Amino acid sequence: MRVESRLLISAGVITSASAIWHLLCIFGGPSWFAFARAPQQVIESAQQGTMLAPISTVFVASLMFACTVFSFSAVGIIRKVPLLKSALITIASLCILRGLIAIPAFATSTGLDIWQIIASTVWFYVGICFLAGSIEQYKLGKSAI
Repeated sequence: MRVESRLLISAGVITSASAIWHLLCIFGGPSWFAFARAPQQVIESAQQGTMLAPISTVFVASLMFACTVFSFSAVGIIRKVPLLKSALITIASLCILRGLIAIPAFATSTGLDIWQIIASTVWFYVGICFLAGSIEQYKLGKSAI
């Protein structure tokens, strides 16, 4: 198995675990949303019992599970899905961008948010994994011509 495939599998496992973590926040309640650094509106929704928190959490978890599907499809664990190459590039770009969010945290006077640094590092890694997978898919497509 190629290194790129192993990276994509690890990215798929991470995105799946992240999706499950988000869904667990629904059951964990407001303190879990606060710990996960959810937006204040979502935390307040969880406190008040309104639908914003669970609906937005299911939406985010669905996007993360979609990332898992694309990564596993690219490796061949599941059948090929439509728009695979485009999705891999888009996911790589978004994850790398999310990973770079931590850089301003180093320059603020409020101190370091360790959770944000860890999360950003993980998403940067996932983005690199998807980028490697995108390159591999592009090369495979070229060799098939």
